[in-house]
Amino acid sequence: MGVQRAIQLGIVVPCYNEEPVLRDTTTRLLALLDRLIAAGKIAVASRIYYVDDGSRDGTWALIEELAQQHERVGGLRLSRNRGHQNALLAGLYTVPGDAIVSVDADLQDDVEAIERMVDACHDGADIVYGVRDDRSIDTAFKRWTAQAFYRLMALFGVEIVYNHADFRLMSRRAIDALRDYHEVNLFLRGIVPLIGFPTATVSYARRARRAGESKYPSRRMLSLAWEGITSFSITPLRIVTALGAVIFALTVLMSFYVLGVRLLTDAAVPGWASTVLPIYLLGGIQILSIGILGEYLGKIYREVKQRPRYVVQQTVNV
Repeated sequence: MGVQRAIQLGIVVPCYNEEPVLRDTTTRLLALLDRLIAAGKIAVASRIYYVDDGSRDGTWALIEELAQQHERVGGLRLSRNRGHQNALLAGLYTVPGDAIVSVDADLQDDVEAIERMVDACHDGADIVYGVRDDRSIDTAFKRWTAQAFYRLMALFGVEIVYNHADFRLMSRRAIDALRDYHEVNLFLRGIVPLIGFPTATVSYARRARRAGESKYPSRRMLSLAWEGITSFSITPLRIVTALGAVIFALTVLMSFYVLGVRLLTDAAVPGWASTVLPIYLLGGIQILSIGILGEYLGKIYREVKQRPRYVVQQTVNV
């Protein structure tokens, strides 16, 4: 993209029960668009697009109201709740623009960093990652679990950007390349780095949520981590294989020991430990292994059905 040409920017905002924050979010994002348009960095046709992911409150009605009040606001309504990643993908694939920025509705990710993302895009970056360099507003437990999440992903060989969630800019070329990835088990933090193309990062400080509740409590973070690991790594299967080999070796050694005691000494005393403990140990390992195999098999089952990842029910100003 040339430095001199103002790009048409789309800002995609996935929403699930975000009625309490949307008015403030709209005010702040519109102010940002006006400033960037005035600076000649983005085109007048730049827009904000909300993606309603099957909300149960008045989110869609408010999106329609905002779209009527502001020509730079549009919206997509999915037919049912499909999850944050699918809602984000629906926005990326549906809305127009030379470049698309994705950001959460609570704006805990600093929207002022979007201007630096646009600058990096003008300098030739197709993908610009927003990276959190200050999480002081998070609780100690939240910071610890977030850091553990990224370290765990790295340990299992999943290529992700440290302290990056889904706050990023993608050029139209990068989005078109993303279409070639047909996974139903979506984990965009792992897929986007696989695209390649020139990339850049911008750092920002994470802010406190102004209203509403977080859509990523600890339970969902653990679920996201497991989704990422099992979608991008076969390390758990290799761990099971290694564990099986270790248990087999120990079992052989134990068998020689038991036979030696039985045949060469008079110290063999019938007891429950030598019978019950191996049964529980091996039974637990087998159940765990079957569960991990079942998780991968379930993902294969979901992939081969090739069901649509989302269905757009309604649009406004798109």
